[in-house]
Amino acid sequence: MSTSQKERVADPSPPSRPKSPHTWRPLILRLHFYAGILVAPFILIATISGGLYAVAPTIEQLMYRDYLHVDAAGPAVPVAEQIRAAQIERPDLTLAAVRPAAEAGDTTRVLFTDPSLGESQRLAVFVDPSTGTSVGELPVYGSSSALPVRTWISELHRHLHLGEPGRLYSELAASWLWVIALGGLYLWFERYRRNRDKVRLLTFDRKSKGRNRSLNWHGVAGIWIAVGLIFLSATGLTWSTYAGKNVTDLRSAMSWTTPAVAKTIGSSDGATTGDHSGHGGHSMDMPADAATTDNNVGQIDSVLGIAKANGVDGAVEASIPASTDTAFVVAQTRQPWVMSNNSISVDGSTGTVIDTLYFSDWPLAAKLSAWGVQLHMGTLFGVANQLVLLALAVALASVIVRGYMMWWKRRPTRATGLTVGRPPLRGGIRRISPISAVVLAVVAVAVGWFVPLLGLSLLAFLAVDLVLGSIRRARARTANSIASHTESELA
Repeated sequence: MSTSQKERVADPSPPSRPKSPHTWRPLILRLHFYAGILVAPFILIATISGGLYAVAPTIEQLMYRDYLHVDAAGPAVPVAEQIRAAQIERPDLTLAAVRPAAEAGDTTRVLFTDPSLGESQRLAVFVDPSTGTSVGELPVYGSSSALPVRTWISELHRHLHLGEPGRLYSELAASWLWVIALGGLYLWFERYRRNRDKVRLLTFDRKSKGRNRSLNWHGVAGIWIAVGLIFLSATGLTWSTYAGKNVTDLRSAMSWTTPAVAKTIGSSDGATTGDHSGHGGHSMDMPADAATTDNNVGQIDSVLGIAKANGVDGAVEASIPASTDTAFVVAQTRQPWVMSNNSISVDGSTGTVIDTLYFSDWPLAAKLSAWGVQLHMGTLFGVANQLVLLALAVALASVIVRGYMMWWKRRPTRATGLTVGRPPLRGGIRRISPISAVVLAVVAVAVGWFVPLLGLSLLAFLAVDLVLGSIRRARARTANSIASHTESELA
């Protein structure tokens, strides 16, 4: 025996295993898989209802054309006369505001506080401006004055018509959407980096078949819509119950809230208002004295003239004060392709301008929030905005369906009974560096606190994963014990 052979026999140490490089892929793949399987149904419901809501403004224009438009037959009568015509129709209700017709052929909306309606709802009486006669009445919702069909779709999207408990579904979907989108981006780029000669990054491979075809569609379509999904997730969370409150508190602490004009006569103190235009935003008005209301109605045309002279014109809503110490507030409503909304408060009895607020003076964060809300609702750029959101919804729905198809096609084909695709292997946390694991834990706790449903559901995922892992290990130990016992008996 040679010396080298003796050394190899004498060396008792086992051959060293090559240390695997640190990588995030196994961990992100497992998280993406479980989040996709368990949360995707909620995201799919929000996607379908959100796609409907995106085109709701157009549906609204078609369904309620007889309320919204009339044949222009001459110059408009004074707005005060139009309001009084509406008051004749509903003398039992308290006058709240008016939205004068912005263009020829549009109707004027006279808004009343109606205790029989839900929160943030008012009753609108639609008046023909040229004749001063009512053409009908409908309940409207929120500061966007959404009509019944858009309100119904909005409530379906927000809480499935289940009230406050139902909002948990949409918050859960919005909480996870950005996580799933970012995880998918990482996984697809990583797949492309490792297989550049076989994987296309941004185009579909029409020659692929089976599970690879679904994977190709899932990845490429996900790449194209990822930015839109992150945007929808971020803006959607501002309307949520728990994360939304944290967003509001953060904006208040950073002085990023949306300002509003002062409306108390004799006071210059400003106010702030929420940004949830179209999803609420109107409190119930205090009942007004009949004489005060009638006097204020008589002042509305001069108030609108003062507002127009100060640059607050076009499509506006003017509040009707409920008391003598409250000013009229005239504010431009959010319209397609209008990037700014100015407002003014006026003392109707003297014509004095109490306060003005121009969009150019808003904090940048408030401007971005206002634009984001309109973009999310499909109203910032009109029909073009709606079509983009609808296309995004269709693409996301297809990505989710393809994801489930991949899961189904990954199932064992020779097993008996109903089986599903196996999840990615456990142990991903051990494949990243200790420092990265600590940073990940800190970030997860911080994000989980700020977005509570994300944090709680992540803990639930981890708990379920640990339990399933323990069950599998126990079964493996039992199987090994039985096998060893059998071998010993045979021996």
